[in-house]
Amino acid sequence: MERNSQINILESQVRECFGRVVWTHKTQEKCADIVWKRHMRIKITQIILSALTTTGILVAVFGDKHWIGIWSAILSALLFGLNTYTKDYDLGEIAQKHSNSAASLWNVRERYLSLLTDIKANLLEIEEIKEIRDDLQKELLNIYKGSPRTLNKAYQKATKALKVNEEMTFSISEIDSLLPFDLRKERDG
Repeated sequence: MERNSQINILESQVRECFGRVVWTHKTQEKCADIVWKRHMRIKITQIILSALTTTGILVAVFGDKHWIGIWSAILSALLFGLNTYTKDYDLGEIAQKHSNSAASLWNVRERYLSLLTDIKANLLEIEEIKEIRDDLQKELLNIYKGSPRTLNKAYQKATKALKVNEEMTFSISEIDSLLPFDLRKERDG
């Protein structure tokens, strides 16, 4: 098989891997956001239920409102259930694990992008491409082993972010606005 054909096949595989890493990275980011928001809602709910339960108990003890005691008992039971649920699940820690996975995947994503750039610029030999590709696969395996499972909702949000909001794409003018004048493609003054 001729060299150009081999390079094209390797490039196609690396492009596919790059796409999967982009998607997984964005999904981990979105999952971290979802889990963190859930964590914060639960914490706020716990605080509110604790305050209402304590206030209700004080009113029931020092007042003559029997129904306040009943409501306090119900709120206390809800708080107990919520505390029992959160005892086994540290959502803050899970959100942090998703964030850590996303950060690790970001680095691999950027390395895949650099590999694609080097392939397109014809800077690498076939064996070098294969070696870098294989190293990236090993690194990905280790990241995936330590990553928490994502939620379907996170995948849906990642899909919207990448396809609709185009979070991974920039126009020439958007990139130029971030660069010093001499590095810009469009120098309009």
